[in-house]
Amino acid sequence: MKFALVIFEKDESRRRIQTDRAAYRKEYEGWIGGLAAAGKLVGGEALETERIAPATVRTAADGTSTVTDGPAHTDEEILGGWFVVDVADREEAVEPARNLPTPETVEIRPFLGSA
Repeated sequence: MKFALVIFEKDESRRRIQTDRAAYRKEYEGWIGGLAAAGKLVGGEALETERIAPATVRTAADGTSTVTDGPAHTDEEILGGWFVVDVADREEAVEPARNLPTPETVEIRPFLGSA
């Protein structure tokens, strides 16, 4: 089954990135390397979270849409990226999220075709 491990940056993770980006990246690369070595990593992407602000488009029931600057959800956590893993089940998808060595929140979502 394929699952998305959706990464949400928090204030603490952004502080650590800004303090020592190389060390932070090394922690992440070790974690990603472990997933790849186990044959579970399908892919992933990081999102730009520092230089270009996101835009949010909301469409109403009548078909009109509004565009606002900023993320869709405005709290401490912002969408930072995702990884796709191919594992046996949800429990196996939770394990790499538990082992992420950096202070992000990880939401685990099954792909529709995998459920």
